[in-house]
Amino acid sequence: MAMLAGANITQTYSAAQLAVQGPASVGDHYEAAGGKIYKFVKFNNGVGNVAAVVGAAAYYYAVSGASAGQTTEVTMDVTDSGGIGAGIFQSIPADGEYCWLQIKGPATMLVALTAGADGNALTAVGAGADGALDVSAAVTDAVVAYAIDASVDLIFCDFPF
Repeated sequence: MAMLAGANITQTYSAAQLAVQGPASVGDHYEAAGGKIYKFVKFNNGVGNVAAVVGAAAYYYAVSGASAGQTTEVTMDVTDSGGIGAGIFQSIPADGEYCWLQIKGPATMLVALTAGADGNALTAVGAGADGALDVSAAVTDAVVAYAIDASVDLIFCDFPF
């Protein structure tokens, strides 16, 4: 894993493109101005064939909710997540493509928070819709963000590296 400079966070890449130009390796991080940090991952539509949406939450891919320890492949299909959020999409990768997710810093979600108020800890556990986050209700929930202004879906990302 490397910390990169000058990444194009809205670009997606096919496996063939990575083999030729390789802007990053899966798992690499990029720190932008303002303290925002991004992670380079592979996208998987999941069993439900759910397409990515800019501004929506990504989850670590866990087929039918059973994790195999995957930390570099993500989905937007909450039923294939195992309850671990991975970041916020910055682009719309096709199934099997590679992209950047925002994992640290302020972000506005396109998909509304399932519930919550300013200051609430947010998790993928209990998210009622693909690409959403919900208020953490148990100490065992993986907290991945905090609501800054829940009325406009402004969050502070604190997803795991």
